[in-house]
Amino acid sequence: MTTPPVSSATVNQSQARRRVGAAMLVGTTLEWYDFFLYGTAAALIFNKQFFPELSPGAGTLAAFSTFAVGFIARPVGGLVFGHFGDRIGRRNTLIVSLLMMGIASTLIGLVPNYGSIGVWAPVLLVLLRIVQGIGLGGEGAGATLMSMEHAPAGKKNLYAGFPQMGTPAGLVLANLVFLSTNALMPSTSFDSWGWRIPFLLSGLLVIIGLVIRLHVEESPSFAKVVSRNSVERFPLREAVRVGLGRMTLTMGLMIANSAVAYVFMVFTLSYSSEHLDYDRDFLIICVSVAAVIWFLAIPYWTGVADRRGRRTMFLGGSVALLVWCIAFLPMLDTGSEVVTAIAFLGMGLIVPVTHCVQGAIIADIFPAAVRYSGTSLVLQIGAILGGGLAPIISSALVGDAGGSFGVTVYMVIVCLISLACATVLFRSASSGAPETVPVAATSA
Repeated sequence: MTTPPVSSATVNQSQARRRVGAAMLVGTTLEWYDFFLYGTAAALIFNKQFFPELSPGAGTLAAFSTFAVGFIARPVGGLVFGHFGDRIGRRNTLIVSLLMMGIASTLIGLVPNYGSIGVWAPVLLVLLRIVQGIGLGGEGAGATLMSMEHAPAGKKNLYAGFPQMGTPAGLVLANLVFLSTNALMPSTSFDSWGWRIPFLLSGLLVIIGLVIRLHVEESPSFAKVVSRNSVERFPLREAVRVGLGRMTLTMGLMIANSAVAYVFMVFTLSYSSEHLDYDRDFLIICVSVAAVIWFLAIPYWTGVADRRGRRTMFLGGSVALLVWCIAFLPMLDTGSEVVTAIAFLGMGLIVPVTHCVQGAIIADIFPAAVRYSGTSLVLQIGAILGGGLAPIISSALVGDAGGSFGVTVYMVIVCLISLACATVLFRSASSGAPETVPVAATSA
């Protein structure tokens, strides 16, 4: 029996899909590079550069507060970009979000410190962090939708996972640049001005990402919406018809992964260096290696979700995350570098199980005509409640005493909330649906 020839149109379509997946991965990597670079600098540098008159603990708390501002701005970006993404298309809005993030990050590298311009230094820092947050707010949902809506049959989770890979990839890139710059100069010079170099590199990186994104096609789902004359005038208004209950459950579903990820990626850098006397470079290496594992695990877990369904995998991953959170900080508190490295590697293995499919879970409850607006709203509010508040809450719970028990309890609580929300959401879905149920039948 001969195999039928593959048409050139099929080959071209396959190439176009891979190009979109690669473009979304590269773009989200660069945007998360900018976002995580700020988090690393907030944990290790900004308290001394922008809040020198505060005590070390209060300065770190203030620096993490500017970090949280970016999360507070993300829903604004999500609503604005979501509206226009549902009105004029995904592609152009994603190009603008990339430019906003790159320009803001480059300018952060040029902001004078407190010693030069006083209180205007943290003010400018906060303003640029707001621009970063708005840009990332448009990126999170848009990149996931763009990739997912190009996916071939049976590979929706895999394609939706490509932008999720940008999160650990951006973290690794940010930490590698941060470590390399630090290694090439004395620590006093790095703390004084060398930390600016990684931010200034954003200008070059954003040009690379822009060139790649300019060569992708618009989402087929949005093209169908346009061809049917189904573009909504106020897409967010239509999106909320999914119901407050289901949207609340979906927000709750994602807060654990977000909170735990930012505790292990950001908070532990300041906690472990200030209270446990771990070497700063050792901690950054641990986080980076964990992020590499996270990156490599996403294609595997999204493949499992495509073959067996994402519900069972998400619930199992939520239980695993809860168990590891109980052990994570006590392992760091042992003072053993080997045990600490194992704790970080465990996070790198477990976090991607739920992270890789949460974007697809959220997107699937909205029809194509309002999907960008609805997904952005859920993603960004969930991100505030989870990751945006996690470093601040964790720092406050530790205080000057340095105990981690309160932070462990906090992580366990958010894990239980997400597990409960996921269980209720999945049970409320139609028994005949393979995943979640869109609000309307036109969910192309």
